[in-house]
Amino acid sequence: MRPHLQNLLILTIMLGFAGMEFVTRRYKRSVHATHDDTKLELAMFVSLLAVTQPLALLVTNKLCVWLIPQQQGAWADLPWWAMVAIMLVCDDMTQYWWHRLSHSPLLWPLHRAHHTAQYMSIRMTYRNNFFYYLMMPGLWIAGVLLYLGFAKVYGVYIVVKLAVILGAHSAWRWDEPLYRIRALRPVMWVLERTISTPATHWAHHALTNEDGIGHYKGNFGNLLFFWDILFGSAHITRKYPARVGLQDDLLFGQERWFTQMFYPLFQSRREHSALRFGGRAYAEASADAALPHGERTQA
Repeated sequence: MRPHLQNLLILTIMLGFAGMEFVTRRYKRSVHATHDDTKLELAMFVSLLAVTQPLALLVTNKLCVWLIPQQQGAWADLPWWAMVAIMLVCDDMTQYWWHRLSHSPLLWPLHRAHHTAQYMSIRMTYRNNFFYYLMMPGLWIAGVLLYLGFAKVYGVYIVVKLAVILGAHSAWRWDEPLYRIRALRPVMWVLERTISTPATHWAHHALTNEDGIGHYKGNFGNLLFFWDILFGSAHITRKYPARVGLQDDLLFGQERWFTQMFYPLFQSRREHSALRFGGRAYAEASADAALPHGERTQA
């Protein structure tokens, strides 16, 4: 796919989801962003496009030219379906595991920013710590695959993946009306076990698991929800959590945008925070009994 066509399709998809958020009034009713939310989301989106992705592709290309010069374009003659299968494993499955590992205590500070949004919308899709994406294995592997000759299908793959990811985060829950159509039930049964949908991904962002809908220790899939099915982290209810975000932010206030984005270069001043060396999240403190579902459950 030609770069200009790829960019046009991506822009169209973004505008499409944004338009549906406004037309359905879901954005107005549910997205109440602070100035720090806006700064974090805008800064991360720009840095991902202008710094992280170009840097990863440039560095991997230079390394491949140096280490395996004879392999440039060596896999270009593979059939498209083989390239897609390889990308699903090397990019999407590795992102699943990176995401899953990022909910461990060690890596949680690099992913925490994604869960501090108290709303779902396409605007927070790439809300994360700067180093979260810089260290993402799939991004660097993609650079190697492009060097090996995957460019002809990579553009299509990225457009499809972006559409699914944006749709899963969108304030407009596109799957909700489809669940009510009896004739589509078999189709939706397959679809929700194949790709990420608003119902499954909203559950991952839930404020609590108490209602049986939230599942923030699972539903890690990005393009394919199938990885959650395969690796035992899936939770499907066809319902949506009443609230999303982190409990400790509700109690102690939001962390500053630059702390969330650039930790560990900047660290929190909060008493209970995963964003400082030696800090502890609220639910790990002695006040656990007062609120058992604080940030520890996320981390």
